[in-house]
Amino acid sequence: MTLRLDARRPAPQLHAMPIPTRHQTPLRSAFLRASIALILTAPASIAPVTATAQGGAAPASPAPRLMRAGDVDTVPLRNAGVRIAYGRDSLQFGDLRLPNGATNSNRAPIAIVIHGGCWYSPYASVRNSAPLADALAQAGVATWNVEYRRYNNAGGGWTGTFRDVADGADYLRTLAKLYPIDTTRIVLTGHSAGGHLALWLASRRALDRSSPLFGGTPMPVRGVVSVGGIADLREFYGRERNTCGNPAVESLLGGVPDSVPARLRDASPIERLPLGVPSVHIAGDRDFIAPVAVREAYATAATARGDNARVITIVGDGHFEAMTPYKAAGRAVIDAIRDMLGLPSDKH
Repeated sequence: MTLRLDARRPAPQLHAMPIPTRHQTPLRSAFLRASIALILTAPASIAPVTATAQGGAAPASPAPRLMRAGDVDTVPLRNAGVRIAYGRDSLQFGDLRLPNGATNSNRAPIAIVIHGGCWYSPYASVRNSAPLADALAQAGVATWNVEYRRYNNAGGGWTGTFRDVADGADYLRTLAKLYPIDTTRIVLTGHSAGGHLALWLASRRALDRSSPLFGGTPMPVRGVVSVGGIADLREFYGRERNTCGNPAVESLLGGVPDSVPARLRDASPIERLPLGVPSVHIAGDRDFIAPVAVREAYATAATARGDNARVITIVGDGHFEAMTPYKAAGRAVIDAIRDMLGLPSDKH
């Protein structure tokens, strides 16, 4: 099922609270080349043409500039969370945020949040997914915002990137012994390359024991909310230079898709269908990294294999609006996660 929503809903005001210095992350040139590629590849026909009273045509005002990764990095946070290591490497950590009212007798449902960045560390970090994680905590959902090694980090790529997000997700068992988290109500969510990893996490329990990615004991999840996620690595390989601006897929897999078919089969969500859990795929109609047609193709393939998969497209929004809580696409992400957890509709 495909749902199209308009981005004209009024935006609430966010008020920043001081954040301890030790939680701050220096702004990077996150997704710089990807942002440039977005500008270069954006269709020129986005701006509508408005008819004049004389029956002629006059160009309408240009469409608003799409958000970039750096814009999301500057969204104020109200809750810096608690930074906790799940492994020994300096990049094996997560930021835990709890909603108000969470107690041992009233454990909070939780979303595992995974940032994007073309699996490449200069492009994004947990700061890029922090606004969504923070807003979810304000909306009654605990969040575990996971950092991980990217392909350019020592030990990252194949297989370290996958093992990190798997170990980070499994670490919820330990966190639940210390914090009021309900591990029977877990949703996976991720943005862009993080959407790929979230979908992959949902499929991990079906990995063959002979796979290099096999390991750990995955916990049951309610589903996946993929935010402009990369669900088909083979398809994305053909567009990566115009989106990521670098050899992203082959760097993650350790080879181009056709040269490593077994790795592609273990790592690409569309190759791992059915997931066995519902998935929702959200982004704007101006998202040129995860275009509507590509998201719909994945949902069609998933449905054909017995999964419940649907696409929500926000008219007027792009790739990074969906990670921004005061944008229509960002609100749609929060609503989808709450709905998947069985929480009542939240009025933002």
